[in-house]
Amino acid sequence: MFWNLVATVFAGLGAAGIALAIRSLTRKKAPKWLIPVFAGLGMMAYQVYIEYTWFDHMKSRLPSEAMVVSTQSETTWWRPWSYVLPQITSFTVLDRESIRRQSTSEGEVARFVLYRFRHTYGGRVSEGIHLANCRTGELVPVTDQGMPLTEQMRKLAPDNTLRQAVCR
Repeated sequence: MFWNLVATVFAGLGAAGIALAIRSLTRKKAPKWLIPVFAGLGMMAYQVYIEYTWFDHMKSRLPSEAMVVSTQSETTWWRPWSYVLPQITSFTVLDRESIRRQSTSEGEVARFVLYRFRHTYGGRVSEGIHLANCRTGELVPVTDQGMPLTEQMRKLAPDNTLRQAVCR
């Protein structure tokens, strides 16, 4: 967060420098208020850029065995541009190296780890072990003690990216 603040300040200073250059090229005929307006717009533009490139930056840092299986976008009133182009605020990653398949009487069951990345200033990451029944498409999170949380079970569609990756 500190470096993000530093970069934002420098973006504002750079944009203010452009306004100063415009004033000097026009022999001080351009209004003085252009300097703070350019500084504010420069800082805002940098923040918008960082918000929209966050997902691509994080995805590029993932190891080769990681696979993005879902993304979530958000729109908020204090970011009016997000209504035109919603911002990716979180995504889920499958660790393909963690997949363990086992055949049971109910079909093949896969055990794997999912990571959830959320765009916050703390860079929140959560991790969880899950079980998936490949035949029925049921997905169940597992506690740290190895107990399935059946009340949180959900069904995955046959064309779901996670189901296809886990149940090859």
